Amino acid sequence: MKAIETEGLTKVFKDPLRRKPIEALTDLSLQIAEGEVFGFLGANGAGKTTTMRIVLDILRPDGGTVTWQGRSTGELPRRTWGYLPEERGLYPRMKVLDQLVFFASLYGVSTRDATREVREWLERFRIPEYAERRAEELSKGNQQKIQFIAAILHDPDVLLMDEPFVGLDPVNVALLKEAFLEMRDRGKTLVLSTHQMEMVEELCESLVIIDRGRIVVGGPVRDVKQAGGRRVVRLGVVGDAELPWLAELDGVRVIRPGQDYTELYAEAGRDPESILQAALARGEHITRFEIADPSIEQIFIDVVGPMAADEKTLASRSNEVPERSRS
Repeated sequence: MKAIETEGLTKVFKDPLRRKPIEALTDLSLQIAEGEVFGFLGANGAGKTTTMRIVLDILRPDGGTVTWQGRSTGELPRRTWGYLPEERGLYPRMKVLDQLVFFASLYGVSTRDATREVREWLERFRIPEYAERRAEELSKGNQQKIQFIAAILHDPDVLLMDEPFVGLDPVNVALLKEAFLEMRDRGKTLVLSTHQMEMVEELCESLVIIDRGRIVVGGPVRDVKQAGGRRVVRLGVVGDAELPWLAELDGVRVIRPGQDYTELYAEAGRDPESILQAALARGEHITRFEIADPSIEQIFIDVVGPMAADEKTLASRSNEVPERSRS
């Protein structure tokens, strides 16, 4: 079942320092299924936060619609949503317990219920002693955990998170991931924006990548990784790790030379096994040979990185008609 659906979202911001307005979103349409963890990816300034704020009805779009289970998000009660922003929104001089109970009360949660829930979450996140501390006394990672608790105390149907793992060590990342999966198992819908691509592969069922306000890639994670027909080969040999002879092979592109092995693309139509045969024919002593789908990180770099940007610029210029040739 479709939970969140955007149709043709457009948002333009006026900048007094520029002649042209900034087009943050252009005809952005996506669907997020109910009860899934959805990855919403893009470079800085791509339009992710703008989209989240439109979904939450904090911003209004200049065009297009957003619905939750077929209803306009502007008609829904606020407690439908939980929001973990990238910027921390805690009162620095207010005690942790007091402000979490206050935030919960804004959604109609009683003081008694909120106090019980807060203490349970603090215990679960291994910081029960922080209940009476002021937020400014906490580390960035612990403030992030408090911010997460504030976003879910009212038991929202949808949780939107903007860079939720910022400032967390590996132990706390594991605690937060466990909480995400528990919410998903209870039927909650989670939308996750992050630059930590390994988290997307681990947690998300589907994703989109946006670039300059437009969707450039989207679908189930497995389909996105297999869509280009390319395979990643990790080849390690004794001695020279850079393997310059790989550049002589058609349909092969080195993407990550390393000390222990070289990672490369075998383009569609190039049998990855032929790379192994070429290495053996050159007398290389193989220490590692692995074939896999490209990672989400590599796909992200391919579609929004410098090379992708150059290709888009060339494509747009090729479609331009020189002024002198127009009639």
